[in-house]
Amino acid sequence: MKNIPRIVPMIAGLGSLAGLLATGCGTARGGYESAPYRVVRASGKFELRDYPALTVVETPMDRGGSGSDGSFNRLFRFITGGNEAKQKIAMTTPVFMSGDDTNATMAFVMPAEMKAGTVPKPTDSSVTVCELAAGRFAVLRYSGARNAKNEAESLERLRAWMKQEGLKELSPPAYGYFDPPWTPAFLRRNEVMLRIETVRP
Repeated sequence: MKNIPRIVPMIAGLGSLAGLLATGCGTARGGYESAPYRVVRASGKFELRDYPALTVVETPMDRGGSGSDGSFNRLFRFITGGNEAKQKIAMTTPVFMSGDDTNATMAFVMPAEMKAGTVPKPTDSSVTVCELAAGRFAVLRYSGARNAKNEAESLERLRAWMKQEGLKELSPPAYGYFDPPWTPAFLRRNEVMLRIETVRP
């Protein structure tokens, strides 16, 4: 997330999520608070959205590893008390992933009631608290497993729609994943998003 316009929806297929949900945090995305946004315009599965500033915790990740490199576990430990206040923080959706193979990050969005100044300091130095700037994004919602092929195809579709609509891309893509790993692929909610120049709806 270092080199995107500071917002990132991102997780399906992360084995650690199964453990999270099994501990009583819920069994489906419907039980979680989601990052807020306002839909400016919709066209089928494409949307223009305005996001407010978001407070997140993020950590470096292996872009192809789906969290198997420990990135998900680092963030999960943080929200389950791995911070200086030993404070437990509610899980939210989506989990955001962004960046390329050499500079990728995973991020959890903090609940809306928590602002950057109230989030406890992580005890793990590879976890950081950030505020993501507000902005307008072009977003495509799609289903399927989390893999490079689906991400590339969805990004291509989003860029084609943006070209048709005359929208200018301002950032690398970010991906948002909303569902636990046992959700059937065709039912999963995944999203790809690009920050754009603010335009009138």
